[in-house]
Amino acid sequence: MKKQYAKKPQQNDVKIELKQQFPLTIKKIGINGEGVGFFKRKIVFVPGALAGEEVVVEVTKVHPKFTEARIKKIRKKSPERVKAPCPVYELCGGCQLQHLSYEGQLDAKRDILLQSLERHTKLKLEDMDIRPTIGMDNPWHYRNKSQFQVGTQNGKAIAGLYSMNSNKLIDIDECIVQHPLTNKVTNEIKRIINDFNIPVFDDKKKKPILKTIVTRVGFETGEVQVVLVTSEKKIPRKELLISEIQKRLPEVVSIAQNINPQKTALVFGDETIHLSGKASIEERLEEFTYELSARAFFQLNPIQTSKLYNEAKKAAALTGEEKVVDAYCGVGTIGLWLADGAKEIRGMDVIKEGIDDAKKNAERFGVGHAEYFVGGAETLMPKWKNEGWRPDVVVVDPPRTGCDNKLLDTLKEVKPKTFVYVSCNPSTLAKDIDYLKKQYRVEYLQPVDMFPQTAHVEVVAKLVMKL
Repeated sequence: MKKQYAKKPQQNDVKIELKQQFPLTIKKIGINGEGVGFFKRKIVFVPGALAGEEVVVEVTKVHPKFTEARIKKIRKKSPERVKAPCPVYELCGGCQLQHLSYEGQLDAKRDILLQSLERHTKLKLEDMDIRPTIGMDNPWHYRNKSQFQVGTQNGKAIAGLYSMNSNKLIDIDECIVQHPLTNKVTNEIKRIINDFNIPVFDDKKKKPILKTIVTRVGFETGEVQVVLVTSEKKIPRKELLISEIQKRLPEVVSIAQNINPQKTALVFGDETIHLSGKASIEERLEEFTYELSARAFFQLNPIQTSKLYNEAKKAAALTGEEKVVDAYCGVGTIGLWLADGAKEIRGMDVIKEGIDDAKKNAERFGVGHAEYFVGGAETLMPKWKNEGWRPDVVVVDPPRTGCDNKLLDTLKEVKPKTFVYVSCNPSTLAKDIDYLKKQYRVEYLQPVDMFPQTAHVEVVAKLVMKL
């Protein structure tokens, strides 16, 4: 009869309990800006901890595959640790890296890209050209748009952001990553609301309420647009509210109302009403001027947007002879940026309103060799191939979910020589690169910091067809 032996416990079977405390060495910054360490081979995420730090942590949540903890004590500080200048930094959660020097942030963002490639591909990273992150000269006051939720505190209206993982609204008078004009306008509207008792968000109240103040500024024009998001169409004392905004804030040249009756994380509802002034504000990027209506998408950091698009242009390496496809083209921004070096531009998007705007923008900028189509690239590009038209360069700027596999399969079929991928999510970028690895090699990856003080990083990837 065989002897029965008890299974030797594995280190990975060690149980971690809520409120347990233990020392931890932080190995790296994670994709959400948190410190990452390992305790008994189990991964531990620690917000506010930096790579190289030795800390004592207390467990706040235990999950099957990872643990969350908070810092109790820092035994060894990182030389990159700085004092966060924002007074509500630890409460707000809008920024994740203010406690890290800006040079440290740029290094961390490149490392976040490396981590994504390591996790989602089998590429040899040591053989890849992964460039240093392009940063800002002044990494503050860069956001052109604020979306501050409205609520009450001690009987007065407040506006700001909800604290991380809670329903507590933090009143913010000055957000130091926002353009100063967005702060000024939002604060004055708060005062108007309080002066005239405009009803604001309250879970217990059933009457019409103001939910969100959305403020957008044109960096180059100084024009400001305000969108008041409400739960119902009727706004009590609406005419008074509009006239006071006009009187106190002459820089506000466009006022709109958006109606969103739903309890949802989405700020905007389906219906938008123009209330006063112009329907749009203007913004300029280099030689281009853009009309921004209340719901129009536009990059949140205009200063870095020019750098990002110029990197896409550099990756496309156009000589004037290339046919270019701008997939996910939206209002045509990137394709039009490349137009002076292209023989022909064809853009497509499934949203008709975006294509209408792209056509108007092409006409406004005098780009006669650009055409725009409603539809998906996975449908249009094979059709064009069958008609004898094949692109030399395809450029994409997809949502955070990355490229649809149908689009990537279309690339494999149509075989453009160059694929320029502008990504806002290194994880989905890495997955898409891996999906294309048999047909395309990565020539280089260029991270760009569009959102200083946060863990977000944009990447311009240049992929070229294998011979």
